Amino acid sequence: MKSNLVKKILAFGVVGTLTMAMLTGCGGSGGDSGEKAAEGGGSSAKTESADGKHLNFGCYVYSTSYDPAEYQNAAWDGTRHGITEGLFKFKDDLTVDYNLCDEYEVSDDNKTWTFHIRDGVKFSNGSDCSAQAVADSLNRLYTVCATDKKSSTPETYLQMESITADADANTVTIVTSEPYADITSILCFPFYTIIDVEGDTTDAEHDYTADSTSVIGTGPYVIKSMDETTKCSELVKNEHYWNGEVPYDSVSVIFIEDDSTKASALKTGDIDLTENITTASDLEELSNDDAFYVSKTPGMRSGFAYVNFDGILGKNEALRQAMFKAIDGQTLCDVTVGGMYTYGPAVLPSTLSYDYDSLTNDFEYDVEGAKKLLDDAGIKDEDGDGFRELDGEKITLQYITYTNRCLSDFAEAIQISLSEIGIDVNITNTDSDTEWNMMQAGEYDLCDSNWTTVGTGEPSAFLKNWYGGDKGSEFYVNSQGTNYCWYENDAYDALYDKYMASTDLDERADLVIQMEQILIDDCAVLVHGYYNSTFLSNASKVTGADIHTVDYYWLSTEIAPK
Repeated sequence: MKSNLVKKILAFGVVGTLTMAMLTGCGGSGGDSGEKAAEGGGSSAKTESADGKHLNFGCYVYSTSYDPAEYQNAAWDGTRHGITEGLFKFKDDLTVDYNLCDEYEVSDDNKTWTFHIRDGVKFSNGSDCSAQAVADSLNRLYTVCATDKKSSTPETYLQMESITADADANTVTIVTSEPYADITSILCFPFYTIIDVEGDTTDAEHDYTADSTSVIGTGPYVIKSMDETTKCSELVKNEHYWNGEVPYDSVSVIFIEDDSTKASALKTGDIDLTENITTASDLEELSNDDAFYVSKTPGMRSGFAYVNFDGILGKNEALRQAMFKAIDGQTLCDVTVGGMYTYGPAVLPSTLSYDYDSLTNDFEYDVEGAKKLLDDAGIKDEDGDGFRELDGEKITLQYITYTNRCLSDFAEAIQISLSEIGIDVNITNTDSDTEWNMMQAGEYDLCDSNWTTVGTGEPSAFLKNWYGGDKGSEFYVNSQGTNYCWYENDAYDALYDKYMASTDLDERADLVIQMEQILIDDCAVLVHGYYNSTFLSNASKVTGADIHTVDYYWLSTEIAPK
């Protein structure tokens, strides 16, 4: 077997003001056992309860479960709230670091992977996190998701043939059904976090069970309760934590949907920490106030609009190119959405290890150049109404969007930008489910989205959005993503096929860069920019509240009382 050490991998809502009664129910600073909430964000008092140091964390609720087999958002919340951990973990540069595993080997055919489980790790209930427990957890994940048809889909990232444990060696061996260039990055994905399933590991028929709200992990915090009435999870310190001191004795995770409510609660001292405030005015106010610490980082999400190649934009290259040249992406990111995005024309964020600087863009912002492209193509305003016609018909682009991560703000700004070159845009601002249905039906010219681009450390799932696949079908549908933009490019497809067949990391990186360049050259996708995740904290109470590049990790042991 060849040693393969860690490689670089390119790798329910509360609307309105929080009440003191709600925080009391959550065990926060308003209760008998806690101190009175600070009157302002600048209070110097530490947040402590009678039982020790306490943190009030206000965040959006994506799930009311922490079971990684339940569905994807539940898996994410387990890692975000510091309850569950995986064999590996992403660093901020998207390289992979050891976690519950401290060494591994892979066979020459890249199908047999043997992982040594770190000695001395215990679950939060005191049970050993042994090789057998790890194998049981992963087997349960695949068993539950296959039999109960849960929405977690681990098989889409990693096709397993078998998962077995060697108790004497304390190793877990995973045999995959096909070769993989690397599975350590895949095992960073929250689906594959390890929980104590308390199954009978000797019987042929395993009784894999785990209650959704009492998941037993290896993280620094333990679920004490979840109250769907007060919209709050109560966490306590994991007394058996293996990786250093746990800074808080208890944490109230308070579910807040509205961004302005998060900001208000932070300013009044009702919460000590929050995530991802996207209201530009609130973010600017908090950033300019020394009472608060704002951490912002470009993550691995891209905001973009699909271009429907089965519609007018796909059928007229000049129109598509002019549209791209008419949009000032830099100003949209810096001003329109208040810096919540970092501008770039490529589909993958510039912070990832894909030689972003080697990419070129021939369709940078140039209004006069956009007008000339249209004029030269005979796309003119013949009737004097201010909008151009094509084949005698007024051009009106149908743009569908929804209010999430500033997407509707981009749509409105793009509507204004295109009107300046004589292109009419009709915006439909709807909910995400309706938008999805309209996208599937092809009822759009532009369709907004925000994707995690490298959820498993590499972008194959994301790049499938533009893969033509079987040319005999109307469009290619797959388990990871769907080419609902009807884009087809033989060179792109050939590169994607080669990428999927390769196990050479350097070759795969080069292929990704080539695919990105094709999408830029074709004006195949209108990239808004790269979403900047944020953490905001009371500077006098909390230290170490820096947001990570990969937004799987929120309540880490780095966040501590000041």
